[in-house]
Amino acid sequence: MMNLIKKIFLTIFVLGILSPFLILGYYLAMYEYEISSLVEYKPSVTSRIYDKNGDKIANLFDEKHRYYASFEEIPPKVIEALIAIEDTTFFEHPGINVDAIFRAIIKDIQARKMVEGASTITQQLVKNKLLTREKKLSRKIKELIYSLKIELYLTKEEILERYLNEIYFGHGYYGIKTAADGYFHKKLSDLSLKEMAILVGLPKAPSTYAPTRNYEISMGRANRVISRMYTLGWIDENTHNRALKENPKVYDDTLTQNRAPFIVDEVVRRAAAEGIHDIKTGGYEIYTTINIRLQEAARESLKYAYDESLKRIEGYKEKELSMLEKDIDFELSDVNTSLLNGAMVSIDPKTGDILALVGSVDYATSPYNRATQGRRLPGSAFKPFIYQVAIDLGYSGATKLIDNARTYTYEKNGEELKWQPKNYEKNYKGLITLREALVHSRNLATISLVNEIGLNQLLREFDKFGIENLPRDLSISLGTISLSPLELAKYYTSFANGGIQVEPQLINYIDKNGRTIYEKKEISKYITSPAQAFIMTSILKDVVSRGTGRRARAKGIELAGKTGTTNNNIDGWFAGYSPTIETIVWFGNDDNSPMYKKETGGKVAGPAFSKYYENVLRLYPQIQRKFEIPEGIIEVDIDGKKEYFSDISKPPRIQSDEDPQEELLF
Repeated sequence: MMNLIKKIFLTIFVLGILSPFLILGYYLAMYEYEISSLVEYKPSVTSRIYDKNGDKIANLFDEKHRYYASFEEIPPKVIEALIAIEDTTFFEHPGINVDAIFRAIIKDIQARKMVEGASTITQQLVKNKLLTREKKLSRKIKELIYSLKIELYLTKEEILERYLNEIYFGHGYYGIKTAADGYFHKKLSDLSLKEMAILVGLPKAPSTYAPTRNYEISMGRANRVISRMYTLGWIDENTHNRALKENPKVYDDTLTQNRAPFIVDEVVRRAAAEGIHDIKTGGYEIYTTINIRLQEAARESLKYAYDESLKRIEGYKEKELSMLEKDIDFELSDVNTSLLNGAMVSIDPKTGDILALVGSVDYATSPYNRATQGRRLPGSAFKPFIYQVAIDLGYSGATKLIDNARTYTYEKNGEELKWQPKNYEKNYKGLITLREALVHSRNLATISLVNEIGLNQLLREFDKFGIENLPRDLSISLGTISLSPLELAKYYTSFANGGIQVEPQLINYIDKNGRTIYEKKEISKYITSPAQAFIMTSILKDVVSRGTGRRARAKGIELAGKTGTTNNNIDGWFAGYSPTIETIVWFGNDDNSPMYKKETGGKVAGPAFSKYYENVLRLYPQIQRKFEIPEGIIEVDIDGKKEYFSDISKPPRIQSDEDPQEELLF
């Protein structure tokens, strides 16, 4: 009888020992266990956008914000800290810790529920990547099987690499490299021991231990990690004590860290055009041409001019109300200032690099990018192209133009119509020099110039600029063509870059996994000679110093440019440049309705241009401040004023005291 009882007891004991392994074998035989997502680990990885100096502009990601760190990037002390607190026998077990499992089973039985998991690092990785977090026996068995299988296919180092890139570290950070950058603004290699301890202590309870939410609790968890390392003999006493006292600075950033949303949106569009459609998950390093300091300066300058415009309009309205009190028949202006918006583009005219690009006064209110997608009439800001053609044909700043009123008749749909263009000042000068005509933006003199050149010849000459969809009538004189601020910036490089037009560029290059997959190609074409372009620059300098662009002046730097105001004050422009930076500013109502009747390009856009260059000088006081006079320029004093000529744009003939009879011999 005793032998039978012993046999039964022994059988039960053996079955008790073998039952976990029998159950394990059953699940292993009955189910497929696909581990390819861990063996061939290719997680979605955040792309990063940088400015031209390597300063980060933004993170781009889809659902999970993750930077990937190879095992070689991970400091050894991070590995030691992780193993110390999570799985001391990691390098010794086959994926599961049998002793720990039996200890956990006993505790679970005693508590009559699952209270201890005894998970190894491998099991934690499996649970996070392949399974759910539900506390069921079937899930736990699958976890064990997956872990055993993973250890057959991956080395310990590969498991650690996957673990430290897959695990959630709180605050929206996936992977330890992401957490190091987010919490501490550091590379992994620059982390202190305390910072490493904070990070490896997070996965156990990311929300509870996140230093941005519970700093003291997080420090306590980190101290336990450090003390565990000391107990194991992995750090000495001095290191232990020093680390316990440290209180690292923690940053509470947004995940995107988006410092220039218009740039980010445009980068995504341009990357897609280059065939890159996984920009938010592919882990790209995108280096732009943007100068983030100038980007911020442009945003501030645009907002400044916008606010100043609103103040002026309120002042106008108050005056109108006072006039209404005196005259009940006085009509108040109907202006909806809520529709007013603006855009600014700034580029390096020598390379085409876009230095700043702002698509609206406030991205949060209106993310539509008017700088690249909005197409509006440039008005008089287009006139310099006409005048450049004239200069290249031999005209000069001293050439006289007719500034008189004329009526033009034309036929439209079988009906004869009349066009009576006017100057903005509603007066006429009779004869006026080409320089003064452009400096004061005389419409009638410009139309006379187009008539002199001949419309057909002018259009042929315009081919060199590459401007498309030009009107084939005299309205071209007044800039009746739709252009975006960025397109106008491209064409203005022919003035700012000494006669060479360049294509604006936003992306310098794109890297992925250390390999360059895209690199910009500078595209340029010859428009005119440096001397002819300088003659135009000298006139546009006068526009700023004493013409319609006086509000665009900035003390301490030479600027050249042109105002543009379309019919009924619908659009207000200022397009101009310094010796090294070109900038285009546009303002207008989004529905193409008129701005207030006194808001011209010079008045609304000029101050944004001026403020921007004031900021440029503050940020870069060493910048070139004066235009250089190129070879081939002839300076002549005419009536006490300096005029510039060349071999093409010749100076006027000078009267001499020579014998008239001698002249007859020629």
